[in-house]
Amino acid sequence: MKYLIVNLISLLLLLIPTNSACSETDELVDYFSGKAVPVDSGADLDEIIALAGSRRLALLGEASHGTTEYYRWRSEITKRLITEKKFSFVAVEGDWASIYRLNKYVKDLPGARNSARRVLLDFDRWPEWMWANSDIEELAEWMRDYNKNLPDNEKVGFYGMDVYGQWDAMDDLIEYTGKYLPEHHALISRNLQCFANYDRDEWVYARAVTGRGHPSCEGELSEVVELLQGLAQESNGKDARKFFRAKQNAWVVRNAEDFFRLAVTDNTGSWNSRATHMWETVQRLMDKYGDDSRAIVWAHNTHVGDADATTMRYQDMVNIGRLSRRDLGRDKVFITGFSTNTGRVNAGSSWGSRMERMRVPEGIDGSYENIFAQLGHKQFYLIFDDKDRNHPLLNEFIGHRAIGVVYNPRQEAGNYVPTILPQRYDALIFIRETNPLQPVR
Repeated sequence: MKYLIVNLISLLLLLIPTNSACSETDELVDYFSGKAVPVDSGADLDEIIALAGSRRLALLGEASHGTTEYYRWRSEITKRLITEKKFSFVAVEGDWASIYRLNKYVKDLPGARNSARRVLLDFDRWPEWMWANSDIEELAEWMRDYNKNLPDNEKVGFYGMDVYGQWDAMDDLIEYTGKYLPEHHALISRNLQCFANYDRDEWVYARAVTGRGHPSCEGELSEVVELLQGLAQESNGKDARKFFRAKQNAWVVRNAEDFFRLAVTDNTGSWNSRATHMWETVQRLMDKYGDDSRAIVWAHNTHVGDADATTMRYQDMVNIGRLSRRDLGRDKVFITGFSTNTGRVNAGSSWGSRMERMRVPEGIDGSYENIFAQLGHKQFYLIFDDKDRNHPLLNEFIGHRAIGVVYNPRQEAGNYVPTILPQRYDALIFIRETNPLQPVR
């Protein structure tokens, strides 16, 4: 509770205008005016490509899950990192099982659908628009074309790293064990059924375990992971790619149980469980691709921007940005955030509700969105250096907007994350006015 109070006080202080705050805003506008680099196309991103391309991990954020410009600019950066810097794969804030079908398509693996659109039309877990959209379709077709003349071990992959989609992952795992691990199939199926028994409703399971004293399935699902981890690839003699996929499906189911169980009583614990799962998935993929592999990650700003540079740190919350900098070293990670002042966005008014195209209000006074809107450019980027990280005004918490798949523009003040910008990111791309994603039909 004390962390929540600290966070609320920090946010309230950000929203109280003072003469001093107005003066500081003017100073920041002048400061950023000297740093902003206008951009019109991917060819204008040379400095970001050079810096991100020198790292092992490039984290690309977004300030919402429903804005086409974020997807397009991330696609431009991704294409250049792949073609010019030979990055190995892309991992996105999506379900492992469903996104893997897109991976099969971009690599032209056996059983792949005949178009990216056909793959995306099969996405049926809310929010469908987050991945089943025209920007992802275009990127997937580009990746397939890029990969078509490469040997299998050099083809660039496209993977989901999230903890959601556990039922699809469970079905894929049961199918795999039935075909390739028949001697373990009965045990694995029985252990997985412990979780699925609650009508495949993760919230019914979580409430039963936390509120009604039902035994959890932690042990059973951990046993499945440990069993698969203990099977040497040489001993089962199966395709290494399929075996890796099966092991990751097991991790998804095991960690989904942990995430949903914690979500009922421990918001910070469930957040950290999900964040850790995403980062460990990226690590497993890097291990799979080898010591020289290099990864691109797409996720919300709240996941890729270092949590230590926000008031999330007062709640002991971690994210991919914080964990990757800790494990790889800051000099091996390049984080790019995104921001907009106004426009329209795809979102729902509640979890699972109909997608709406909502109007995004202009950034509140004193926020980074409001400051950047005063610079006069339609689009620009900033690169942060040691001078920025030592600047007194840039080491204060300033509101930075974050829009989720659930959004209420009428409660705008609650959508801002107090942020020390040059510590949270290495670069930031700002678009003055943005537009919603176009779902595939």
